[in-house]
Amino acid sequence: MVPPTSSATRPRLVVVEGDITRQDVDAIVNAANTTLLGGGGVDGAIHRAAGPELLAECRTLGGCPTGEARITRGYRLPARWVIHAVGPVWRGGRHGEDELLARCYRHSLALARERGLKTIAFPAISTGAYGFPLERAARIAVRECRAFLEANPDFGEIRLVCFGPAARAAFEAALRETAPDRPD
Repeated sequence: MVPPTSSATRPRLVVVEGDITRQDVDAIVNAANTTLLGGGGVDGAIHRAAGPELLAECRTLGGCPTGEARITRGYRLPARWVIHAVGPVWRGGRHGEDELLARCYRHSLALARERGLKTIAFPAISTGAYGFPLERAARIAVRECRAFLEANPDFGEIRLVCFGPAARAAFEAALRETAPDRPD
């Protein structure tokens, strides 16, 4: 018989392959555009799953600059909240894209902390239509999430939700590369 995993030994940063709209967490993160009014990919899927109330609330926010995030209710989603993070469009890596992507994760996690949330699920922000290189984005995401968890030991779990095996492999590799040293 395998003993139950205690919260002290359960991983707090996990990579899963799946549909972000089905994650049963306090908040999911939307890879949004600056208008916050829906779009394709993850953004469109979240808006469809949440229902028209999400769009109505987003219209009241006045958009969001790249590198920042805004929070709305989750409406018809399992998650109570949606954090809309606007990632950068990849322009060759010489226009501050890495820092803007890192800020998306930091702003999203700060919003979660401010609301007293304990679990959050992120997609691979900016890696779809915005063209951010997947492996590079994965390393940034993992680095920012690990730093947040170190600074916030009471936070529950951060899920990095990957759409497809290529994304999952990239995020798992980033997780292994940055794993804290463990004594033998």
